[in-house]
Amino acid sequence: MRTASAGGLYLIIALISLGLGSTYVFRGSFMPYHGQAVGLEWAEIDGASQTLYLALMDVAGAGWITLGLLTIGLLAWPFRKGEVWSRYLIPLAIFCFYVPTLLATLNVLWATSAATPWYGNATALAAAALAFIIDAPWRTDAARSEET
Repeated sequence: MRTASAGGLYLIIALISLGLGSTYVFRGSFMPYHGQAVGLEWAEIDGASQTLYLALMDVAGAGWITLGLLTIGLLAWPFRKGEVWSRYLIPLAIFCFYVPTLLATLNVLWATSAATPWYGNATALAAAALAFIIDAPWRTDAARSEET
């Protein structure tokens, strides 16, 4: 039950990551908070800078999509089969992506007062930490069998 609950939290993080990634990759202009940060509307940005912003958004989006697909793949095969290594790798991957993303959004917030979505990154990290604690992959097989 604990592992299934953790897997459910990881799946929610993966699906949200896929949604965010798709939003960034397929968007034709920067996000509203980007405009707040630079103090300009999209139409006021020169063409070369627009290209740069969209390229950076594609990279960020690709990161979210990669994390989402990786997490779903790990959940579907090794996690489901009880491979302990996958129960460490999933939260590690989430933390490797969302910690720098959180720090970047906080940096923009503090430097510009733009309404960055830092809370989403913090929530993903909190959910991954909670899932890891619930799952507790460091417990021995004997401890697991006593719980059931």
